[in-house]
Amino acid sequence: MAQSTRRAMPTREQLRIWRSYIETAETLRSRLEGRLQSESSLSSADYRVLLALSEADRRTLRSSELAELIGWQRSRLSHHLGRMEKRGLVHRAPCPDDVHGIDVRLTDLGAESFRHSSVPHLQDVHELFLDALSSEQLAALDDATTALRRHLDPEDTGLARRRDTARNS
Repeated sequence: MAQSTRRAMPTREQLRIWRSYIETAETLRSRLEGRLQSESSLSSADYRVLLALSEADRRTLRSSELAELIGWQRSRLSHHLGRMEKRGLVHRAPCPDDVHGIDVRLTDLGAESFRHSSVPHLQDVHELFLDALSSEQLAALDDATTALRRHLDPEDTGLARRRDTARNS
């Protein structure tokens, strides 16, 4: 009985693969963030917020929806939006239909900053990530990340929709 409830430990080979994955992902993230910052003066956090707002209907989202969409705690988002608002990238206003809600709107400056940063950022994604992998490797990686997401959040109904949207664009 104790054997069935005890979790298996990773093998040496599994740990090697895990560490390689984590270290490679961190190196990739660090290089992409560094290039984004130097080419556009936007942080990767700024970019995530601007991307979500640029894809939203009327470039506006409730702050609670935005937090959920990008996977942040509301307090982290609130502090970050304050900094972005001071730079003129976003505007926050009370929701007209909810006294407790806040709408976050992408400003014209925010949209322009996002557009200006997107081309070099996507070129960097191509150079640092896509150029390293064959189409077969990309498909296998897509399958692996989908399996990981489903394992981590089986209730994530948006996963299939995001995946289908990305494949069709």
